[in-house]
Amino acid sequence: MRVVETVVEARALCEKMARPIGLVPTLGGLHKGHLALLRRSRSDNAGVAVSLFLNPTQFGEGEDLGSYPTDRDADLAMIEKEGVDLAFVPSAGEVYPSGFSTAVDVGRLGMVLEGGARPGHFKGVATVVCKLLSIIRPDRAYFGQKDAQQMLVVRRLNTDLNLGTEIVAVPTVREVDGLALSSRNAYLDGQERQAATVLYRSLCLVQRLWHEGLTDVVDVKRQMRYLIHNEPLASIDYVSISHPETLEELDIVATGALVSLAVRIGKTRLIDNMEL
Repeated sequence: MRVVETVVEARALCEKMARPIGLVPTLGGLHKGHLALLRRSRSDNAGVAVSLFLNPTQFGEGEDLGSYPTDRDADLAMIEKEGVDLAFVPSAGEVYPSGFSTAVDVGRLGMVLEGGARPGHFKGVATVVCKLLSIIRPDRAYFGQKDAQQMLVVRRLNTDLNLGTEIVAVPTVREVDGLALSSRNAYLDGQERQAATVLYRSLCLVQRLWHEGLTDVVDVKRQMRYLIHNEPLASIDYVSISHPETLEELDIVATGALVSLAVRIGKTRLIDNMEL
């Protein structure tokens, strides 16, 4: 595995790699969910590249950029075991050199739900993903379905800017009790870890209610909120039942609806989703 820190080195190596090339963009802080992305990329492609870059532009004021749980050496050891060919580990100055002033704005998709709760977040995501796709020029790029809105944002920018990469969604990886794997789970203490299952339990509740014939979104959301409010350590940022491509909120729960939520467990903010 080659580890490079500059755009020039990364691009030169990618030009020599066997194709097709799969890219797995990450913030670092890798876990089994990332391994699922790596293994899918390895099975689909002749060459595999991974980026480890804690992107500052997608973190807002007061968020956890300074404490995000990354470990470069552990991450590199993990991806080397998975047969990765290239690890791109740039500095912030390499990605955003002096004078950098361009940003990618995907419109409404980036302003609702996570975008509403974290203003500017998806502008940072879209910009760095656009840069990574331009540098690596992969045939495919892999993203976890846990970040469903991010997937939509990336697909939109890829289509609108004719970047030519196939964007591949990989199913959410969960613990035995349903908690979606996330780097931020490392913040949870024992009691909070147990409380965090309320996100998945609320998604399962929606699925059960829908199968039982309850399709009024107002009623379904009310029952979701009731379940979450009964967990003392949990506080809701938002619950949503939306169209899976436009993120327009629905009035009636229907096949394909995207149920998503953001909940704080103590001081840790977690997200999850399920497509019905």
